[in-house]
Amino acid sequence: MTHPQPTAQSVRDALREVLVPGTRVDVIKIDLIGDVQVADGAVEVRIKHTSEKQETIDAVRALVEARLRALPGVREVRVAVDSPAPAPKRAAHNPDPWADRARLGGVKRIVAVASGKGGVGKSTVAVNLALALQALGHRVGLMDADIYGPSLPTMLGTQEGPVALGEKAIRPVVAHGLQCISMGMLVPAGQAVVWRGPMVMAAVRQFLKDVVWEDLDYLVVDMPPGTGDAQLTLVQQVPVDGVVMVTTPQELALADVRRGIQMFGQVGAPVLGVVENMSYFHCPDNGKHYHIFGKGGGRAVADEFGVPLLAELPLDPATREGGDSGAPVVEAGDSPTRAAFLDLARNISERLTLKTVL
Repeated sequence: MTHPQPTAQSVRDALREVLVPGTRVDVIKIDLIGDVQVADGAVEVRIKHTSEKQETIDAVRALVEARLRALPGVREVRVAVDSPAPAPKRAAHNPDPWADRARLGGVKRIVAVASGKGGVGKSTVAVNLALALQALGHRVGLMDADIYGPSLPTMLGTQEGPVALGEKAIRPVVAHGLQCISMGMLVPAGQAVVWRGPMVMAAVRQFLKDVVWEDLDYLVVDMPPGTGDAQLTLVQQVPVDGVVMVTTPQELALADVRRGIQMFGQVGAPVLGVVENMSYFHCPDNGKHYHIFGKGGGRAVADEFGVPLLAELPLDPATREGGDSGAPVVEAGDSPTRAAFLDLARNISERLTLKTVL
């Protein structure tokens, strides 16, 4: 019996069955597979060396090789592992200025949701991401680091304020099951916060260090737009496990998100990937997708910087309505938008879990 010849695509499809040891994530999804060459039944695959744990890479290589040998039509298999990139050298006279960063007590992982410019729905993504992570069974906190434009109280529909515990400790507000803190919970509604940079930096430090976060799997930090004091304070104070960059498809937003990715790269905060918000409008009348703000911009900027496109979130009136009314769309019942946020939360959770393995 003659078997069909394998192709590069059929090889990649087969490797989706290969899971990274100790996880439920396949090697294609986390971009461990590099170049794939197929010719006359001979298959050559390159594995990207992204791990300091050689035993993990060795196990992945063995699993990949075994799966390829089982493919019909394959007569020869070669699996190579790219050499790990050398660690950058540090000059002795230029020590890490953030070497004293320490994990927050009661917090396992910190995820910053950032954007290069305002108006791209970053806070909406942060709130619904936090609720989606909670829906997956995690304990989640939400910190609003946008001191000048806090939106958490409105989006979560709460007028509660945090409770002081002694001279410095603060008990966060609990809303929708999330442990939350925001400048909007500390000043009267509508009052402007007119502070210079040092005061903003002090507020971010207080939210991080003085709030009593209790047994969180994730602390989601809603960053202000841009690349200013709040961003630098966050990365100086605590090790950030991952940054999610939010953009919309049009070029004006993409130019700013490029600067944001570059900034976080310079300060050593790993960018998990890009979320394209308001990606398309799903018309309920005809079932078609309309790309009102353009198409493919988020994927293009993700490819440019070698990071994943984590999600393409629809432009959904229910999302806006939920943000205005304090009833986030993730909690508003089943919908394509809720499903998209749950997929985003799974994607982020899987990638951060993998960091402990790879």
